[in-house]
Amino acid sequence: MGKFILFALAIAGLPSLATAAIVADHTACLKFEKLPDEAFSSVRNDLRIFYGHTSHGSQLMMGAWMLEIEDPDLYDRPTCQEYTDDLGELGDTNWVQPTRDWLNTHPECNVVMWSWCGGMSTNTEAGVNIYLQAMSQLEQDYPGVIFVYMTGHLDGTGPDGILYRNNNLVRAYCAANDKVLYDFADIESYDPAGTYYPYETDFCNWCTAWCSTHACPTCLACAHSQCFNCYQKGKALWWMLAELVGVVPVEGQSLGSLKASYR
Repeated sequence: MGKFILFALAIAGLPSLATAAIVADHTACLKFEKLPDEAFSSVRNDLRIFYGHTSHGSQLMMGAWMLEIEDPDLYDRPTCQEYTDDLGELGDTNWVQPTRDWLNTHPECNVVMWSWCGGMSTNTEAGVNIYLQAMSQLEQDYPGVIFVYMTGHLDGTGPDGILYRNNNLVRAYCAANDKVLYDFADIESYDPAGTYYPYETDFCNWCTAWCSTHACPTCLACAHSQCFNCYQKGKALWWMLAELVGVVPVEGQSLGSLKASYR
């Protein structure tokens, strides 16, 4: 199925943040280690999350849970309502109305998330554009909301595959229009040393090699993948949320006034 994640920050009076793109990719996993303690409390205090996903999307939540087990006080997860209805395929817009319904009926909600499953591996360019256009329409209809875009998980087809083409369309759009992007595929493409695996899959074979020589946390299960892949996804999620509440500045841009603007 073709579900995707979108994050929407719907805070009353929130100013435009479209002065530079924010990208949560494999480097966000490293930046996570430098987050100040107040980043986590700020996210918990300021954000209320609605997250729709199938199995692949559960990787983010498992990663967040792994971090919470590691340090329950510091990494206690923010408020999140999970939604698991099976909506969305190949760039259709079945996810749009539930998004509107939730935002319209839950004014306390300020983060909305939907996750791609395998749809980006078979999507057409037209289908990707449908997704981008639908996101743009939501941005117009909810001018106080920040929508965060996302790529689809790796499938082993490499740089010449359909998935890479479609993911790059989303990346290029976000870069050109100063959007916020959670780059799911990029996180799966690099180990912590920065080694690139262009033909990797969502299973994360490099995770096995990495954890054979490094201490890695365990988990109950990481859907379709290795626990360390979920762990990395959780780190990138926390880093991005910290960016959105203004705790961590974007390179070349100060977001320090963001929280003050809506408190």
